[in-house]
Amino acid sequence: MENNSAREHRKACLKITLVLLAVWFMVSLGCAVLFRGWMDTNMPMIGNAKFGFWMAQQGSIICFVLLLIVYKVLMQRLDDKHGYSE
Repeated sequence: MENNSAREHRKACLKITLVLLAVWFMVSLGCAVLFRGWMDTNMPMIGNAKFGFWMAQQGSIICFVLLLIVYKVLMQRLDDKHGYSE
């Protein structure tokens, strides 16, 4: 029984990690490289910077920090659910 709970916990950890890495990949690569030109022409400017440039320079960093916070909250809930909390 204990081994099954540990296996479920590990699977859930891996799922959370992979989903958040996929989001990070899409934001960092997508906004900085793939969709930057489209965002520059179709999105509003932020201050004096075009949106695509802003996302490449600042937005992806902000997204990364938000993903860290989301990771912490989700992992805390998962640990509490499986009895690994402090």
